[in-house]
Amino acid sequence: MGHGHDHSHDHSHTTADGGDLPEALDLSVPTAELSTSDASRRRFLLGAGLLGAGAAASVLAHSGAAEAAGLPHTHGHAGGGTAKGGFRWLAGDHHIHTQYSSDGQYRVLDQAQKGHAYGLDWLVITDHGSATHAKIGVDKVNPDIVKTRSELPGLLTFQGLEWNIPAAEHATVFVHPGRNEVDVLKRFENAYDGSLQPATNTVAQNEAMAIAGIRFLGEQVRRRKIDGALFFANHPARRGVDSPHEIRNWRDADPTVAVGFEGAPGHQAAGIPAPNGRGGARGLYDNNPSAASYPGYPLESYRTWGGFDWMTATVGGLWDSLLAEGKAWWITVNSDSHVNYLDQTERGPGSDFNANGRYNDPVYNGSINTQAGDFWPGYYGRTNVGSSSFSYRSVMDGLRAGRVWVDHGRLIKGLDARVRVTGDRRASTGTPLGGVLTVKRGTSTELVLELDLQDVPNWAGFIPALKRVDVIVGTVTGPVADKDTFTTPNTTVVKSFEINRTSGKISLSYPLGRLDKPFYLRIRGTDGNHTQPGLLGSAVDPHGPRLDVAGAADPWGDLWFYTNPIWVLPR
Repeated sequence: MGHGHDHSHDHSHTTADGGDLPEALDLSVPTAELSTSDASRRRFLLGAGLLGAGAAASVLAHSGAAEAAGLPHTHGHAGGGTAKGGFRWLAGDHHIHTQYSSDGQYRVLDQAQKGHAYGLDWLVITDHGSATHAKIGVDKVNPDIVKTRSELPGLLTFQGLEWNIPAAEHATVFVHPGRNEVDVLKRFENAYDGSLQPATNTVAQNEAMAIAGIRFLGEQVRRRKIDGALFFANHPARRGVDSPHEIRNWRDADPTVAVGFEGAPGHQAAGIPAPNGRGGARGLYDNNPSAASYPGYPLESYRTWGGFDWMTATVGGLWDSLLAEGKAWWITVNSDSHVNYLDQTERGPGSDFNANGRYNDPVYNGSINTQAGDFWPGYYGRTNVGSSSFSYRSVMDGLRAGRVWVDHGRLIKGLDARVRVTGDRRASTGTPLGGVLTVKRGTSTELVLELDLQDVPNWAGFIPALKRVDVIVGTVTGPVADKDTFTTPNTTVVKSFEINRTSGKISLSYPLGRLDKPFYLRIRGTDGNHTQPGLLGSAVDPHGPRLDVAGAADPWGDLWFYTNPIWVLPR
């Protein structure tokens, strides 16, 4: 279903169902051949950093063009997902470990069965990159993944890996299933994994290797070796080693591959207070700066905020600084499941990981593990992707397009957010998450938001209650002069809705005024249990997430949802 609408304006590039790019956005059309208005529009977009150097591929181009072209889906099963707003919302997790990780334990099928049982429609197996994994692990895990696809046809199971980014932290890298998935991942890991780089490399050389790795993945897609590849930086602020300029450089290396980072890390069970849990820090965010850390980051960045990474949780912070540039950069949440809370198994006896590239299958030991820091996939966090169908391609298209909202603890059941020209009340009009609406200057626009409140218990056994929804708006200011910028001055919470109902559907709207300068908006919601003014002050964020304190950070008592942004630009 298309989500563009017609007010005698050209909105063709905002539709989900494909079509040609407007000439102003198609850089293969010479500027001299454009109309005066299209030439003006192109100059603005170029100046704002929203066009050129691959920007159109992720901000303005169609995410669904491949679907519209009638390309075959690689998965025919009709199950999964919740319909809302013209999309099929598929819940997933792109950060999961198995017995093929040196610190993992479970079979692929264990993780997949549990994830599916806890409501996931898709997931990615991401065992750690390492010398052992690069040598034999990529090959060995593949038959287990193929078998899981056969045994669980209602679950889309991707193969990926957790990349040791040269000069930085970790990232999920995964590819579309196909005959070359093992070959591409194996070549990628052997050439670009940080653990395999020469010890004599300089920081600059390693940073260049990271960029080369992302470009390699994009090249495999262009050469039709694989049908798609995606990169998400994992737990980006945990150790302070993902500098702002590196994040920008990854994204700019290939915006069709490098599309985002974890807005909230996994390991959320680590915050469960003792004696019922390990009494640690949510996300295992209990680090301090090291020699490898970017020196500009504040100490507060090494902790989570309402379970979310500082880069995402700070209104006007690093994520917003990217969005204010017009860079498409999306957030997700995940389990990072290694060993799970309350599980009663352990690694199989007699395992030799270095020799075999895996641990033996787990065995029951009858001991309830209250010290594990992880939840099973789907048990706590969900990355909800607006897809056009139940297929691998649609999930990757939805992720690439930023048609994503995330939540913890099943805070809400569903969400549809759109920006539209004020007063256009036709069904399913407006631009959805990740999209770009272009209108004439002076045109009035509005946000329309529909929420399905939670009315069934989550996996902890209670029904969460949404208490507040915040609308966050920022001005698009164009490229920054300093690539290590991690704040933006014009992003604030512009409206807070207090929610008093506990079930059913809620429709909210907020007038965005007459367009005088380009902007984006994003939305977050909370159970309201733990809030404080944001790091940049109460005038910017009066009721933001609270800093999580190790030992007193029960993840179930502090729930949030976040959406990805929508842009509004002048024609």
